[in-house]
Amino acid sequence: MTIRPYRPDDFPALFSANEASVPGVGAETQESLKTWIELSTCLVATNAEDQALGFITLMELGQPAYDSPNMRWFEAYAKETGKSVVYVDRIALLPDARGQKLGEALYGAAFERFKTFDEIGCEVNTLPPNPGSHRFHQRLGFREVGETTYRPGEKAVMFYARSLG
Repeated sequence: MTIRPYRPDDFPALFSANEASVPGVGAETQESLKTWIELSTCLVATNAEDQALGFITLMELGQPAYDSPNMRWFEAYAKETGKSVVYVDRIALLPDARGQKLGEALYGAAFERFKTFDEIGCEVNTLPPNPGSHRFHQRLGFREVGETTYRPGEKAVMFYARSLG
C-alpha cells in the first residue's frame, strides 16, 4: 500500500469510495466531488497495482469557494484559539479496502504533510450516529473541541482536533 497525491484517473474509484461511505461522509455529485478534490490537498491510498482504494481531502482554511458550515466552524475555532488548523473535508475507503489500516495510513500521511500546522480538525456525525468514526478518531489522538446541531433530530456533528506539534 502506498499513499500518494491524487491523479485524475483516480476519480472513478474515489467517487465510488465516497458513495459507499455515505452517510459518514456527505453525498456528492461527480461534479461537486471533483470541485472539492481540486480545492483540497487530496491524498490517495493505493494497492500494489497503484489502483486507488480510498482518499482523504484536506482543506486549508479561508477558501470561500468551499461552502461548508463545518469549515466555517473551524475558521472561527482557529481565530478564537490563534492556532493554524487544516480541515479534513472527508476520508473514504472502498468497502473491500476497509479493515486494512488504510485510514490510519492516510491520516499519517496528512499529519506529515501538514506538520507545520498547529492542529488538524474534522467533524464526525452524531446524528446520524457514527460510533466507529468517533472511536477511530479518538484512537488517533483527536479530542472533542465542539459540537453543533444542524437539523434537530436529524443532523448533528462533533468537532475534533488533533495537535500536529
